[in-house]
Amino acid sequence: MIEKLFPLDKNYILRQAQFVMEEELLEQMVFELKRSYTFLYNPLQLMDETYAKILDTNQFPLERIRMIYRQLCGVYRYKHGDNQLELLFDGRSHFDMFKEQWEKSFIRYVQELGQHEQYVKTMLRMTILFDTESRAEWSENHCKAFINQYFDLKVVKRHGELRLKIG
Repeated sequence: MIEKLFPLDKNYILRQAQFVMEEELLEQMVFELKRSYTFLYNPLQLMDETYAKILDTNQFPLERIRMIYRQLCGVYRYKHGDNQLELLFDGRSHFDMFKEQWEKSFIRYVQELGQHEQYVKTMLRMTILFDTESRAEWSENHCKAFINQYFDLKVVKRHGELRLKIG
């Protein structure tokens, strides 16, 4: 049985807030990606075949971009890793506060990343310009590596969750 040690730990509440906002922020991520492409590659907004496809495409496999979203969630939790809940005097819950803070930080993250060609190209290959699963997988791996490098992180994977023995 897996049991949380501290159910009201900040990171559990923050993770819930990030999960609840996932679909909304995935749409925002694609919107910012289109803006970044326009800024970097087509600032005059001249309509060609590729630009039209980027603007018009709204249907593509979401699993790859979802992995990037979750990686950015982890980056945020790592960068804001203290687990102490602060006292709130404005009537909001910690959950609502974390949702608001996460949304602002997430948009800032994707806007900053969107200034880099490598991020924009790999994100486009696995979303809007998706053509094959192998290219999307390659792009996802390169995008993850770029994000880790950008935030100066080294990720060590562990298999599964730690299990607690309960008496």
